[in-house]
Amino acid sequence: MPLLLAFSPVIELLSIRPVNVDKPPSFAISHNHMLPKLPRESLLDLCRRMFVIRHFEENLVPLHDRGVFGGHYHLYVGQEGTGVPAISCLRSDDYLFTTHRNHGHLLARGAEPKRLYAEILGRADGLNKGKGGSFHSVAPSLGFLHSSGVVAGIIPLSTGTAYASKAQKNGRITVCLFGDGSLEEGAAPEAFNLASLFKLPVLFLCENNGKYGAGRAVAAAQSTSMAAYPLTDLPKAYKIPAQQIDGMDAGLVHAAILEAAEKIRHGEGPQFVEAQTVRYPGSETNWPTVPQPTDTSLAWDVSSVPEKAREWYESCDPLLIFIRELVAANQATKDEIAGIERQVKAEIAAAVEFAVNSPYPKPEEAERNFFA
Repeated sequence: MPLLLAFSPVIELLSIRPVNVDKPPSFAISHNHMLPKLPRESLLDLCRRMFVIRHFEENLVPLHDRGVFGGHYHLYVGQEGTGVPAISCLRSDDYLFTTHRNHGHLLARGAEPKRLYAEILGRADGLNKGKGGSFHSVAPSLGFLHSSGVVAGIIPLSTGTAYASKAQKNGRITVCLFGDGSLEEGAAPEAFNLASLFKLPVLFLCENNGKYGAGRAVAAAQSTSMAAYPLTDLPKAYKIPAQQIDGMDAGLVHAAILEAAEKIRHGEGPQFVEAQTVRYPGSETNWPTVPQPTDTSLAWDVSSVPEKAREWYESCDPLLIFIRELVAANQATKDEIAGIERQVKAEIAAAVEFAVNSPYPKPEEAERNFFA
């Protein structure tokens, strides 16, 4: 303690004081969103997957609050407009790596909600027989080789998988999904360097949900913990093509990821995309909350949403944006979308019941299927 006190003036002098932005005066975002250039059936499938993620996550919160499962967890709410269209651009044999905010990625790829719930609850019927939990759920059959609770831990792993694909000439690409905080870790530039040197088939997709979070100034750039800005400057320093896009614009995301994936498949080496989103109000606290349960009607009327979170639902919710765009483009009616949501809600309710009733693994299961 005396040593800490002796150095405290120096720490105070060098520390960067965060800019706390509880709610900016107005969200400086684009309102010119577009739909992916896909057939109507495909657009409705993207909508359904977004609903699955949203209602899965919203129903997870009360399960934790009631003590049905323990440990920390993170929600993917607010990033559906990035993950769903991005993952839809991949081939079935491509590889994926994700982080602690992994539920949405797994569901977007086609993981069964009931088995993912069971995994998070630590049950025998889970994706990994209850051994992975929330932070480490994986689905090798879907190409998900690893989920990591270690910030940036997947970046060198995904680079290694891309190296293997190039050596085997199997035509597969690897997609590494991570948050902006990962770029603060030394593993990121080390992996960028190797990926660029060897022109590896890897797509680095950074989902930056801290656009208006604590530590960032309104409409400004530099965070209190990352000197590089824009974040794309970091991969560019290693000669990796990088672009920054609106992660709430499903059409823009789909076009950008499709183009990046094609470049990788044609041997142009790694690509980097930063998709910017506005953090979900329910993820601003230490433990996730649900300020307002999602309903299709919110796409046109947010008056029922608590005032503090209202602007996010009105302007920044990618699911509600996507719904409005579907209707505006005459790709679906409000009633059709409401029908899709009703089906998803029923599916999620059944998935919760399945997981809660699933047994816990037997003690001897702890000695099976592990590697050390």
